[in-house]
Amino acid sequence: MNTNLSQKQIGLRLAELRKMKGLSQEELAKKVRISRPSLAQMELGNRSIDIFELRKLSLILEFSLDDFMSENFSANPEIEDKEEVEKGAERISVPNLKVNKFKNILLYILEKCAGKPNVGETVLYKLLYFSDFNYYELYEEQLTGAQYRKLPYGPVPKKSDAIINQMIENKQLQRVKVTYYDYPQTRYLPLEKADLTKLKASEKEVIDRVIEQMSDWSATTISDYSHKDMPWLATKEGETINYELVFYRDVPFSVRNYEDETE
Repeated sequence: MNTNLSQKQIGLRLAELRKMKGLSQEELAKKVRISRPSLAQMELGNRSIDIFELRKLSLILEFSLDDFMSENFSANPEIEDKEEVEKGAERISVPNLKVNKFKNILLYILEKCAGKPNVGETVLYKLLYFSDFNYYELYEEQLTGAQYRKLPYGPVPKKSDAIINQMIENKQLQRVKVTYYDYPQTRYLPLEKADLTKLKASEKEVIDRVIEQMSDWSATTISDYSHKDMPWLATKEGETINYELVFYRDVPFSVRNYEDETE
């Protein structure tokens, strides 16, 4: 981890991440339990940030400390749509993000679930995670090709903030801030329908199963469940979760019948 960043560089990066999350200084300050003027001084580089405050900020803004402190850090990474790479004899284990498919799956999940009061950002990310990893276990192919990082609140898809902000700008999504059981919740409402021609029947089937099983779970329940999944357990905090780890899953996480394949 690079610790040679100046206070001003750290402050600028925090401000960029806060804006990417759609949070005001007042909202973030409340989550961190500091005053808004203190946060403003942090972002301006006029106030130092200790490791405990930075750790708390990383949990709320969902970033890896190693990435945050690196020289090539970007709060708003470029999102390039890469269609599925050419298949050889072996399964594709290196994810290539398919942005348009990610957007359509996000819209499809929200069409089905946005009206449920429990489906905030935390639940949404877990529904995406299980859709992606369950599909890979079943078909040994990438669904969205999103890479997920292990963060304390659960697996989070990389570049999701950039994609969501782009969808908000394009009037495809609306971000809404609400209070749910006395806790602030970020929700997303779909402003257009998913293009189902972009999804294969097998892809839609896997997503529908995940929605049916988990979309009524609370953020705590689905987060706790994801923390018992082998891909999560076998990954170090802050690192990218390897899709290949789905083949080491046990019941109830495994979605593939391996006994039939050995008969």
